[in-house]
Amino acid sequence: VQLQASGGGLVQAGGSLRLSCAFSGRSFSSYNMGWFRQVPGKEREFVAYITRSGSTIEYAARVEGRFTISRDNAKDTVYLQMNSLKFEDTAIYYCAASSRNYYFTQMRMYDWWGQGTLVTVSS
Repeated sequence: VQLQASGGGLVQAGGSLRLSCAFSGRSFSSYNMGWFRQVPGKEREFVAYITRSGSTIEYAARVEGRFTISRDNAKDTVYLQMNSLKFEDTAIYYCAASSRNYYFTQMRMYDWWGQGTLVTVSS
């Protein structure tokens, strides 16, 4: 499995970015997908996940209402729409794929990880 994240960049506070993560190598619709982020020197943290069919979605409290996760199983891609960005959203964002059926907020439940895309929000 390969995951290729893209869409990061520099944006002013209050702005928006849309991250994409292209999945290849196996059946995308068999995997639950998550986004995590990490600031250098800090632990990687959960941002959002979406289940195989898209029927269940969960967000971290600090992004709920501002970020939207979605997936297109026909395009083998998961997205993270980020609005009203704040300086504290600055991080490297990682997409991940899980073949398991629960605890998607935990990193250990994910089998595959993308390389990360850097999001920088200027204040």
